[in-house]
Amino acid sequence: MPAGSQGWRLTIAAGGFLIVLACLLALGAIAQEIHEQEAIALDAVVTPFLHGIATPGLDSFMLVLTELGSTLVMVPVCVVAVAALVWAGRRRAAVFLAVAIGGSVLLNQALKLMVERPRPQLAWAEVQPEYSFPSGHAMNSLVFYVALGFIAWRIWGPRAGIVAIGAATALAVLIGTSRIYLGYHYFSDVVGGLLAGLAWLLVVVAAFVAPSWLTGSRPTGGSPGL
Repeated sequence: MPAGSQGWRLTIAAGGFLIVLACLLALGAIAQEIHEQEAIALDAVVTPFLHGIATPGLDSFMLVLTELGSTLVMVPVCVVAVAALVWAGRRRAAVFLAVAIGGSVLLNQALKLMVERPRPQLAWAEVQPEYSFPSGHAMNSLVFYVALGFIAWRIWGPRAGIVAIGAATALAVLIGTSRIYLGYHYFSDVVGGLLAGLAWLLVVVAAFVAPSWLTGSRPTGGSPGL
C-alpha cells in the first residue's frame, strides 16, 4: 500500500476516534448536569416552542415519525434486512447490523438505569413508563438507519451510500424531534441519544471495518470490512 494512502487512512481513523471521544465527553457532561439536577436551558425552550406550533396535521406526521423509531417497526425491518443480507451472501454485513442495533438497545437501557431521569410531566402529553435519558428512539433509530446506509455504501458505492446515510441521519433527527414534540422526552434526552448512538455506531464500524481497511487486506471470500 502506498505510504500516502496509509497516512490518509490513519488520519480518518484518528478523526473517527476524536468524534467518539467528543460524543462521550458531551454525553457525560449532559448526564452530569441531569444527575446534579441542574436545569438545561434548551429543555425549557424547545418543548414549549414545538408545542406552540402544533397542528392536527403536524400531530399525525410526528406520530408517524415516532413509530418509525419504535421496536414495532425496526424489529421486523431488521429481521428482513438481516435475512436478505444472509441470503445475498453478505453474512458479515448481517452480523454488523445485528450487533449494531442489538448493542444499541442494551446500551440505551444501561444508560437509562444509570441516570434514572424521570419522563417529562406535561398536562397535554402521555407520561411514558421508562426513564427518559437518553432517548431510545433517537439512539436506536440513528444506529439502525445509518447502519443500513453504511451497508448501502458498501454494496452500491459512495454515491448511493452518501445519499442513504444523509437520509438516515435526517430521519433519526426527525424521529428525535417527534419525541420532544409529543412530550415524551426533553431536548437533552434526544441530544444524548444521538450522541450515544453515533459513538456506539462508530465503535462497531471500527470493529468490523478498520482492521482490513487500514491494511488494505481483504477477508477471505469478500471485500474489505463488510
